[in-house]
Amino acid sequence: MADGGRRETGASALPWVQVALPLANLVIALVIAGVIVRLVGESPWAAFKLMWNGSVASADGIGYTLYYATNFIFTGLAVAVAYHAGVFNIGAEGQAYIGGLGSGLVALWLGRHSPWLVLPTAIAAGAVFGAAWAFIPAWLQARRGSHVVITTIMFNFIASAVMTYLLVDVLINPGQQSPETREFPANAWMPAASSLGRWGTGFAATPLNASFALALLASILVWFWLWRTRWGYEWRVVGQNPDAAVYAGLKPGNVVVASMLVSGALAGCLGLNELLGSQHRIVLDFPAGAGFVGIAVALMGRNHPVGIVLAAVLFGALYQGGSQVSFDMPKVNRDMVIVVQGLVILLCGAMENVLRSPLDWAARRVRWRTR
Repeated sequence: MADGGRRETGASALPWVQVALPLANLVIALVIAGVIVRLVGESPWAAFKLMWNGSVASADGIGYTLYYATNFIFTGLAVAVAYHAGVFNIGAEGQAYIGGLGSGLVALWLGRHSPWLVLPTAIAAGAVFGAAWAFIPAWLQARRGSHVVITTIMFNFIASAVMTYLLVDVLINPGQQSPETREFPANAWMPAASSLGRWGTGFAATPLNASFALALLASILVWFWLWRTRWGYEWRVVGQNPDAAVYAGLKPGNVVVASMLVSGALAGCLGLNELLGSQHRIVLDFPAGAGFVGIAVALMGRNHPVGIVLAAVLFGALYQGGSQVSFDMPKVNRDMVIVVQGLVILLCGAMENVLRSPLDWAARRVRWRTR
């Protein structure tokens, strides 16, 4: 699978094609979405204007866009790290769920202590819990040959069932029926962007918090690990050619386990944004599909941290702008917005190479004419 993925996303005739390809796919997705909006009786231009204004044309919109993008950066990096090592991690959703449990437990039990103790411990707990949930599928593939795609999908359902049980029967706040814990003490909250309000940032009404900075830091660390360290080079060798890696003395099984541990740790940090940064309690289904969106983000971002950050911001804008459109245009309901998001995922993910040949041909023509 890893080799096939490399062939599909291989180098094109000119480097700019690697940028033009996802942009062209995005334009086609938006055109099709505009046709759908017209068919339901609304103006595509008005819908796109609302989406733009609601996501990036105001301080509040930017705050919500970056808040959603934080989740997608963590899960997109999780998918990309495993992918470079030849593993297709479909379990970021479950790993985020269990990672959030770890961070939430620290916030509940240590939340009255100093933030300098609570927050680093919560970050570490989220990473460790997420990595632990990824370890079993990784070990099963490396040592028993079980396909990691199947096992990680199964572990998503197991994580959901475990969290439902814990929030209904164990961690639920006494005296209420809603399956959620008590509120975290304020010392366990991630610093909000509203604390920058004195400098006129205007994010006071949004849930954007310091987790976004952590996501950017994680992107830098992933880039450094994969492209500037010997261990990252070994992971990429295993991902591109396991047979050559074995011949070179590497152990693909160990790389599979190690890369999945890092992947699970990254996904597990999603709870920092959702729980410690926004909800301030453990609630059901807080990943809300971000683990699966992370797959599309990684693909659209070419599995590179810079591309992942840009793709995550795009999907964050689609989420926030889509909410604005569904609110102001009654005929374009939330399901229609999900269709638009699905088109972007379809064309930028599963069908991303449809335009590769025409763009390669155009690149060669331009190159030939400029000689």
